[in-house]
Amino acid sequence: MGTRSGSLAQATHRGFRLCVVARGRMALLVTYMDEMQQAARPAFPTIARSIARFVRWGAACVLAALLSPLVGPGGGSARAQGFSQGNSQERDEILFVQAPEHDNGSGGIVAIWIPAPLQKVCVGKTASQCSAMDYCIRTTSKQVSMCRNLAVPLSRLPAYPAGMIPRRMMSLSFYKLAPGGPYQPLEDFYKSLPRSSLEHISMTARIKARIRFTRGADDDDFRLEQVLGTGPF
Repeated sequence: MGTRSGSLAQATHRGFRLCVVARGRMALLVTYMDEMQQAARPAFPTIARSIARFVRWGAACVLAALLSPLVGPGGGSARAQGFSQGNSQERDEILFVQAPEHDNGSGGIVAIWIPAPLQKVCVGKTASQCSAMDYCIRTTSKQVSMCRNLAVPLSRLPAYPAGMIPRRMMSLSFYKLAPGGPYQPLEDFYKSLPRSSLEHISMTARIKARIRFTRGADDDDFRLEQVLGTGPF
């Protein structure tokens, strides 16, 4: 009886116990190798230690699984990165090109994705005015001061359909782009535009872009993959 129990304990402890939780370029790895049990150790205490160790490593694996969604590539926030998780897809979309408001000569470029129902209303407005209108369409608190001081009356704003892509106005800012890089067409187009087209939303200051769109549980996100063409179109 004692010999049989001792053999069982040795088989239980032998080798690796491994738990791997991987997400993007990050992996949480929990490993353990138990030393071989000596034949002289009593059987029942050995089995008790085996059960205790099994419980400890099971808890470690559960902890690793809980922590992995909170860490993104390179240690950043997974929600901020937005592209290693969630439902993402490539899309060809029209983006409006603007100069950063109050950029103080920083030379940045802003690419804005405006929901289709709002685009015509935003033409001739600044990016901030367009963003305020976008907010007031979506908010349930339409009596806030922002919504009482819009560039157009609140009653003239369109409604957003359910499931619309994107579900809100979004933008990307680019600074100090490397010469000859993938965004060179964007920079060349930006430099060719008159300043008036860069300070107010304009149909002439648009690019056709391939983007990587991600729909999250609470918000959308996107990044620019490639400039396919520049306006006017």
